[in-house]
Amino acid sequence: MIERQYRVDGITILSDAGLEAMPDADWFRPQWWSDRAAVIDELGGRGTALALETPLGPAVLRRFRRGGLFASMLGDRYLGLAADRSRAFREFRLLGRLADMRLPVPAPLAASFEPAGPVYRAGLLTRLIPNATQLADAAATLPEETWRGLGATLERCFRAGLHHPDLNARNILLDGHGRWYLLDLDRARVLDRRVPREAMLRRLARSLAKTADEGWQSGFRALIDQLD
Repeated sequence: MIERQYRVDGITILSDAGLEAMPDADWFRPQWWSDRAAVIDELGGRGTALALETPLGPAVLRRFRRGGLFASMLGDRYLGLAADRSRAFREFRLLGRLADMRLPVPAPLAASFEPAGPVYRAGLLTRLIPNATQLADAAATLPEETWRGLGATLERCFRAGLHHPDLNARNILLDGHGRWYLLDLDRARVLDRRVPREAMLRRLARSLAKTADEGWQSGFRALIDQLD
């Protein structure tokens, strides 16, 4: 993917240079879309994640927000002065790299860096995955064949060196054609080797135990059976 970087109204934007429309600063403001009745759905999560109808087609806007101990103090602000090191720019570039590797991630459209003194705010626009369901919501009723498909998908990612430190049942989507996708990769990395997977799978199992209805355990075993 060829990048395009530019500034609008004090905001630095990084986008796919092949887009037919250039996202501007307003595209990263949830209220701007709401005022135009262009919000399709609220997708939840820590950030303000919205499904939108945009000039580029259906998309998802995610505003980055802190979790944990710093959430109440900093909210959506992060320390940093360099756009290229911001969470949004790093995730945009990682998604582009993973898409070039034909791994199952949302296609990146644009990222924003909004500096304010020593801190910044950030947003990310990606293509919407249509008719998608979170693993957490579907796990209890999925057939084992679908779980095996998830296992095969994860195996591809692990072999490619993808380390996803927040692999959980809310960050895995199943679309209407039975294809799996991984989300929220701002802290993920691609290593030059097949990654150790045990910690990621333990995190996934813990999240299923917290968020999914009973019945996911046998499917999870089928997933594990697909891993080499």
